[in-house]
Amino acid sequence: MPVKIDKGNALETLNLTSLMDVVFLLLIFFLVATRFSEEERELDVVLPKASEAQPLIVKPKELIVNVTSRGEYYVSGKVVNEVGLEQALRQAWSNNQSRQQVVIRADKESKTKHIAAVMNLCNKVDIRNYTLATEE
Repeated sequence: MPVKIDKGNALETLNLTSLMDVVFLLLIFFLVATRFSEEERELDVVLPKASEAQPLIVKPKELIVNVTSRGEYYVSGKVVNEVGLEQALRQAWSNNQSRQQVVIRADKESKTKHIAAVMNLCNKVDIRNYTLATEE
């Protein structure tokens, strides 16, 4: 006696219309987007040269301030006091006025007053983007 297996009808009702619509929309999007980028390069423009041109600001670079357990401050590998730290922060701020970042790396045994002093100096020279580095 033969056994009849019911395969179900799930595959019979699979509709790919919406999937094809999405694929065509993505295709149109990428065609239009690449066309706009080509138009800029197609213009035959000879750009002028400027010998004294400089960027408006220096590329933003994090200034790393290390604080030891004894309360010493290290900037760029050199020991500085609070006055030297303030000068380094002012110089960094003048290079990148609104985008300067400062990373404070304090030893876990350092006193809070030394970390607060670095934060206070950052605020004094108008650097608002400073973070305290921790280990994962």
